[in-house]
Amino acid sequence: MTKLANNRITTSALPSSEEPVYAVPSANLVPVSDHLSRMLPIPASRMFILKNSVKAYQVANPGMPAYDASQGDGGASLPGTPPEILEQAARLQIDQGTAYIMPAGTDAYRRSVIEQYWKLGPGLNMGPANVLAASGGRDALNKAYEAALHLGHGRAGDAVVISRVPWLCYNWGPYMLGANVILAPGLEQDGWSYTEDSITASVKFAAQSGRKIAAIIITSPDNPTGQTLTPQRQAALAKAALKAGIAYVIFDWMYHYVTDESPMDLNTFLPQFTPNERERIIIIDGITKSLGGSNIRNAHLLASKDVVDFNAARMSHMAVPTFYSMAVAMAAYAMGYENASRTIVEPTNASRVLLKSFFDEIGMDVLMGKGYYAFINISRFLNGRGWGDSEQAAEYLATHYGVAVVPGSFFSPFGRNWVRFSYATPPSYTLSAARRLVEGLASLV
Repeated sequence: MTKLANNRITTSALPSSEEPVYAVPSANLVPVSDHLSRMLPIPASRMFILKNSVKAYQVANPGMPAYDASQGDGGASLPGTPPEILEQAARLQIDQGTAYIMPAGTDAYRRSVIEQYWKLGPGLNMGPANVLAASGGRDALNKAYEAALHLGHGRAGDAVVISRVPWLCYNWGPYMLGANVILAPGLEQDGWSYTEDSITASVKFAAQSGRKIAAIIITSPDNPTGQTLTPQRQAALAKAALKAGIAYVIFDWMYHYVTDESPMDLNTFLPQFTPNERERIIIIDGITKSLGGSNIRNAHLLASKDVVDFNAARMSHMAVPTFYSMAVAMAAYAMGYENASRTIVEPTNASRVLLKSFFDEIGMDVLMGKGYYAFINISRFLNGRGWGDSEQAAEYLATHYGVAVVPGSFFSPFGRNWVRFSYATPPSYTLSAARRLVEGLASLV
């Protein structure tokens, strides 16, 4: 008889060594299902396609400037992570050595996140044990999805709720891990923002197919729309989601430091939730955007110890984030993150002010909050050509005017009349790119 004790297989009577045997007890076997053969193939991102069209423009128009306003990558379009931080991280790596580290991250890293980055005060019951290191934002999100599915309602095929026009990876990350994805109701004129009613409607919609909701993602500033929610509004939506029976709320704050206001403050945010509610909150943050560390790949989850321990156990059998990525974060946090991120945040903030003034002056319909992106309504220009969505316009702008933007239809069919414009660039570049964009759009009518 085979049984499980302390997560290990024990046997009272071992089977013959000549017979196959499952690695886990029969009661714990994964049930057979053919749903993998029926899943929609996950498409590759098309974000880089328009860059090639801009290159074609440059070949056809030698000497003419071209503009990439498609992707938010401060490591490419701005100075990126300061060299002194990278050098300090290298020294930390030398001191650490190249032996294995703990799957959740080193003790020093986890303390740094709590004490130097978030500066958490006493009384919130959040400490280093609530921190999990991850290899960038996508990895952190995938860990959050898995924890929500397993620890929430404990079922594959339940749902993750995202906004009506979401970042592309929100569509496919949960799906490839066994969750279905629901686009919450939202009105275009409101930037497709969640409401308490849209959250309730999503829960009811899932129930119609026998599903529950494992998690909802709340992101501010948003990608692609740039929409920004106040901390109070985020808390209200989260509490409504938990009350409606959604197992976990995932806050994606990868852009929150890129603001001319104040970044999120957990010392004032977390007290808006009861201790039980805090157990169902997962916060994701990192250095990808605010420090221009796109290829450094460091992010962290701040969550209940159950969520952290769940993921750390799995990571011990899979990939562990590199120490160097943690060292870069630690060096930046020790410097004081406001100072460390200045080379990314300050030019982006300046670009935002110029861009908003420019679009206001010409009367463009634009969503602009904080972060990296402006979401621009180009429906009247599409109508002038009879084009069904912004992909055709984006290809035209790249090929004929040398400016790359991302079609809103790449994110969702509900964004088909919009394009995403990245202003994570120096102010003069941002303004020149916007002028070229408007010139190209004007030629469509």
